[in-house]
Parts: sequence; structure tokens; C-alpha cells
Amino acid sequence: MRSLLTPVLALLLAWPALAVEHAVAPGEGSLADAIAGAAPGDVLRLRDGVHAGPVTIDRPLTITGTRAAVVDGQGQGTVVTVAAPDVTLRGFSVTGSGMANKDLDAGVKIVKGADRAQVRELRLTENMHGIDVHGGRDAQVVDNEIIGTRDPRMNERGNGIYVWNSPGTLVQGNSVRYGRDGIFSNASADSFYRDNLFRDLRFAVHFMYTRNTEVSGNVSIGNHLGFAIMFSDRAVIRDNRSLGDREHGLMLNYANNADVTGNLIRGGTKKCLFIYNAHKNLIWDNRFQDCGIGIHFTAGSERNVLSGNAFIGNREQVKYVGTRHIEWSHEGRGNFWSDHPGFDLNGDGIADGVYRPNDLMDHILWSQPAAALLTGAPAVQLIRWSQQSFPATLPGGVQDSAPLMRPLTIPVPPEIEAYEAEAAGRWAKGNYDDIDPDDLASH
Repeated sequence: MRSLLTPVLALLLAWPALAVEHAVAPGEGSLADAIAGAAPGDVLRLRDGVHAGPVTIDRPLTITGTRAAVVDGQGQGTVVTVAAPDVTLRGFSVTGSGMANKDLDAGVKIVKGADRAQVRELRLTENMHGIDVHGGRDAQVVDNEIIGTRDPRMNERGNGIYVWNSPGTLVQGNSVRYGRDGIFSNASADSFYRDNLFRDLRFAVHFMYTRNTEVSGNVSIGNHLGFAIMFSDRAVIRDNRSLGDREHGLMLNYANNADVTGNLIRGGTKKCLFIYNAHKNLIWDNRFQDCGIGIHFTAGSERNVLSGNAFIGNREQVKYVGTRHIEWSHEGRGNFWSDHPGFDLNGDGIADGVYRPNDLMDHILWSQPAAALLTGAPAVQLIRWSQQSFPATLPGGVQDSAPLMRPLTIPVPPEIEAYEAEAAGRWAKGNYDDIDPDDLASH
């Protein structure tokens, strides 16, 4: 038995060394022929020029080339379909998918059973979806440049990266611009989305029905909405930047058990943080700055912990729609509020007075916007003065019993600040496209 196993084992160990590299000339059918003639483990090196697609990779191969080597789908379906495990695509360009959104036409599609695929350093342009990870497990989508379409309407475009039911996916270091959503993760789990850059999109990151996922180190600039975590459980949202996004920097909608920390949301946004029917989330050490509303908290969201956050220069720090009393400090540590004129006589970094962001008139204005005409009236000023002087008359709402005296700072690299400056003020010009993020049905 040993004499039989030894040569078989030696052959298996030598199999990677037997891989052959083939140069593939551009032209009609040459790439498809090269795939059909290759042995598992071979390397196909694309020469510069246009290689006609669509093609399907049905065996473990590595396909590599420079950006000048272009695989063109000629407007027919998906350009490159990965249908075998252990396939690597690296370095070349992919363009010209079909434009049928119902068929999920894409530049690259990784189907069920095509596990451990690697898509690295590609340039994908003029495709319906950039990269569609559609059932393959443990895929790696790393350091790609994806430029989506700008027509037709935004809701009818494809996503930069679409992840469906693909556990273990790693999406890291990609740049996505134009199209619909930067990353749309649907019904997927145990995945990682790190250090990606998103610009000029509907949502930078859009989750639906995900669990055990990490979103860290990503940058969203000038999008309609930054990070939309919806109908999801146990997400880690860490060290991301939302800069100059239009509607919400971060939205937790039916999202539970999330760990939200180290994020910076600032500038141009209607709502820095929107929490809608989301429960048991830990929201700590984030910075929410220069938004219309710092945090909008509604729809019965319960058992959330907010501590160590900084709310700076927001037109309205808190909009809480409800009558319950809610405490926003944890174990003697609250949040920093830029409009809180607090004192710290014992020097422990905690203000001596309780912070209450809203009074009875705020609740009236939320429910009856026409009452804004009366905000300067003496009767209204008397109500506000009396509630400040006699806190027992305040309605239910948010209070921070241990507000911080100093805010945390979260730096932004100079190259990202340049992108932020480029996008500054765009929403004041009415560049709203066709999306209404307030309509949750459109998500």
C-alpha cells in the first residue's frame, strides 16, 4: 500500500510545479480557446489589446495581464464568469457587459461552487454591475478600480460590488465611483469590507439581511447616503468616514447588536446618524459633526448604549420621537455636546450638569412644523425658560447625566480631504438625481 501511495502523493505535491504559463494574443475567440486548452493550475497571461468576451472559466486558472489588456464583453451578458474553484484574475481591464439588471449582467461574476476566487487589481468600466459575488464562498475582491455607469437613472444602475449569499467574502482596498451602490451585500454572512473608497453613488455600503459582518476603514464621499445597515444582525461598523454625504452618514434600520465605533460623519448631511427600530446596539467613540441633525432616534428603538461620542456643530443635536425617558451615558461616561455650557469643578473630565437636548417646544415643532412661525413669540420663550429652570416640567426624552468636557478627534488623510473639498456644497446646488432615501421602500 505504501508503495502505491508514495508516487500518487509525489504527483499531488508536484502538481502546482507542473503549471504552465501561456501567452494569449488579443482577438476574437483567442481567450476562450486558451481557457478550453489549459490544464488546471495553468497561468494565462493576456497580451495588451482587446480580448473578445464573454468567457466562462470552468477550471482552476490564473488569468493575468496589464490594464492595457482589455476583456470586452461586447454588450452580451456577463463578461467573465468564474465557474470553478481557485480561480485568480489579476491586473487587466474588463468592460462591455450587457445592461440587463434583471439578469445581473456584470464585469465579473463568481457563481455558486466557485469558491476561493481572487479578483485583484482589475479595472472595470462600463458594466452593469462591476463584480458580482453570487454564491461563491471565501472570495477575495481586492484593490480593484470600478467605474460604473452614469445612465440611466441612479436606481436603475448596477452596483460596484454585489455580494449575495457568499459567506467569507473579503472586499478590501477597492475604489468605486458612479453606478448605484458601492457595495450591496444581501443575504450574506461572515464577510469583511475594509478600506474601500466610494464616491458619487446612491449608498456607499448597503446591507440587507446580513449577519456577522465587518465594515471598517471605508471612506464615503459625496454620496446620497453613506452606510445603510438594514435588517441585519451583529455588524461591526468601525473607523469609517462619511464626508459630505447627502441624507444620512450612517443608518441603522432594523439593525440589531451592532458595534459602532471610531466613525467620523461630517458635513452636508441631513442626519449624521439615523436609528430606526434598531435595538441593542453599542455606539461609542464616534464623531458626528456639522449635520442638520446629529442623531435622529425613532420607531421604538430600545436598549442602545451611547457613550464617548462627540456631537459637534449640528443644527439640531438630537431628534428623539417618543415620550420615554432615555439615558445616554454608560458607567459614568456620557458624550460630548458642543452646545452644552457645562462646568467641571473637580476636573474629572465630566461636566457637572446634566445635558438635555430637547424640550416641549421641540416636540411641538416636530409634530406641527407650522408652529415654527411662533418660535420668537414671548409665550414660547417663557415656556423654554421655565423648562430650563424647572427640569421636572420637561417631557420624556433623552438626557446625558455625565456629558464629557472634551471631544475626541478623528483625523482624515490629506488625500481624502481633497476629495471632500471637491464634493463640498454639491447638494446645495440641487444635484439630487432621482433617489429619495427617505422612502425606505426604494432601498
